[in-house]
Amino acid sequence: MSQRNNNGWEPRTRLGRKVQNGDISSMEQALASGLPLKEPQIVDQLLPGLEDEVLDINMVQRMTDSGRRVKFRCVVAVGNRDGYLGYAQARDDQVGGAIQKAIDVAKLNIIKVDRGSGSWEDQAGGVNSLTRKAEGKAGSVTVEIMPAPQGLGLAAAETVRAILELAGIEDAWTKSDGNTRTTVNLAKATFNALENAAQSRTPQRVQEIQQEARE
Repeated sequence: MSQRNNNGWEPRTRLGRKVQNGDISSMEQALASGLPLKEPQIVDQLLPGLEDEVLDINMVQRMTDSGRRVKFRCVVAVGNRDGYLGYAQARDDQVGGAIQKAIDVAKLNIIKVDRGSGSWEDQAGGVNSLTRKAEGKAGSVTVEIMPAPQGLGLAAAETVRAILELAGIEDAWTKSDGNTRTTVNLAKATFNALENAAQSRTPQRVQEIQQEARE
């Protein structure tokens, strides 16, 4: 017998059914379960206050046997401004379609950000910044995010700032190298930095279970 919520969602994965049945009631539990996240509705259920922000839209042209085809590439970040963040890019014939595709994929890429008070000027126990320096790379772009004391704010470029704000990071120093005018690489490198920081805090056995579930 299938189960549906008020929005008509019928789970098709094991994780989705666990969320629907109440066996998993938080995103932290969902990520720790090691089960693959394949339904954006799971994130809608567990993080109802999720926000999305379009970081970049570009028109992409490609020559085919039938002529020139035009698509739109959209770069999107999603977050609840309280420790959860997702990122994705997608293409479609229409701008609206590209945005919606990117949002759905970003939800499937959601991570828990390793927030903390890693600056020596702060007291332990805060969640205004990161616990340690994080670094990520995408293409030619490298982004470093360093813990900063409470009240400093975000010393970052516009794209990096937007992603950090969605993640719930209030104070940080950042440094970027490479072709930073390429928004897609700058955004991806920022997300990779936060993902790398989160994975460094995940026990090795949990990482192995999560990898096995994806294969």
